[in-house]
Amino acid sequence: MTKIAVAGKGGSGKTTVAGVLARLMAEDGREVLTVDADENPNLGISLGLGVEGTYGIIGAREEMLLDGPAISSSMEDIVDRFAAEAGERLRIVQVRKFDQFRPG
Repeated sequence: MTKIAVAGKGGSGKTTVAGVLARLMAEDGREVLTVDADENPNLGISLGLGVEGTYGIIGAREEMLLDGPAISSSMEDIVDRFAAEAGERLRIVQVRKFDQFRPG
């Protein structure tokens, strides 16, 4: 299993880079899980879900905190509960709820 993190400061293109890498890896036949932990979670838009599709993804962190401590869930449970399909072999989990579109 390969893990890649895309991090940077400000408007450095992290979402675009992460989206392109995810799509290329999925097109290469790999199973890809993306995790959008940005304060402005637009990765779903970059993956082709559009604003409405991205808005529909449940914010895993907020939802789990309603149930009690988030740490009580395994990673597999989190993926099973919250991952949205973003294409063939491509899924996304959003940590925060997408509450309004802010380009970025």
